[in-house]
Amino acid sequence: MSDDPRRRIRVEAHGEDVEGAARFFGAGYGEVGGLRFVASDEPFTWRHTTRGDGELTLRTTHFSGDVTGTIQPRGERIVQWIGRGSAVMDIGRDEVSPELGHPVPFPYGRPFSFRVTDVEQNLLHVADSVVDEVASEREDAYPGSVRFDHTAVLGDEARGRFNVALRRIARTYLDDDADDAARAETARYAAGVLLDTFPHTSRRLPDEVLAPRNASLRLAIEHVHGRAHEPITPSDVARHAGLTPRGLQQAFSRHLDTTPSEYLRAVRLDRVREELVEGRPDTVTVAEVATRWAFAHLGRFSASYVHRFDEYPRETLQRV
Repeated sequence: MSDDPRRRIRVEAHGEDVEGAARFFGAGYGEVGGLRFVASDEPFTWRHTTRGDGELTLRTTHFSGDVTGTIQPRGERIVQWIGRGSAVMDIGRDEVSPELGHPVPFPYGRPFSFRVTDVEQNLLHVADSVVDEVASEREDAYPGSVRFDHTAVLGDEARGRFNVALRRIARTYLDDDADDAARAETARYAAGVLLDTFPHTSRRLPDEVLAPRNASLRLAIEHVHGRAHEPITPSDVARHAGLTPRGLQQAFSRHLDTTPSEYLRAVRLDRVREELVEGRPDTVTVAEVATRWAFAHLGRFSASYVHRFDEYPRETLQRV
């Protein structure tokens, strides 16, 4: 998603060459294991459209041929539903073959492999920031902690509600005259639809943080969880929460029995472990995951990881 939530996004692309498709789609989904396009008996063609903004996009892709790959989308939650053709998602793990017209969320926070054949693929992308905001309000959830179950099969009633909601979302996002306020409200509505429609898990903020008197501490913690992949510092967190660095130190010590630096490091280590547990040695390396979570010195990272989890990060990855 765009860094500017209000920037309008409109993309229309098409072609008849495998190389052009690989270049276009390889840049858009956090490519991990490479994308492979294979023509079928018919001439290979592809077409793609995107409409939306930095918080939500609606996308449609058509392929004549076979497409496989391993990807890890970042910064957004994605739901797909197939209009024609076939698809297999999360190959070799919690494998799913969506039925036509059945919405299925993408796995989140780890690479996954897929295959689509002669497909019309429709997608709804909602920015993490919007999902996190709505999940925090509804479930007191930590930012980044919501995990939708892509293996769950929706009943007819739930699917019907999703389709009704999708038409409402499309009316706003396909209307070039819709103003920014309407789009922002609709993006939040879409995040609520995802939470209402798909079974999911999330981690709840501690009771101490939820107390109204600790609103600044909650802001600080949500900022840490939402920005842990960035090179933020305790001073950045304090500014975001409207506290002095000393005030932040005191709040973390009093309510969480830790320091802001230790808390930030623990969050990053936990995120690394989540990716390693879910990852595969043939598509993930410890170094790239650690770097993604802002660990610049791999030796110190490894020592901190062992201290927290009593095993080396490579052991976590190879055990799976």
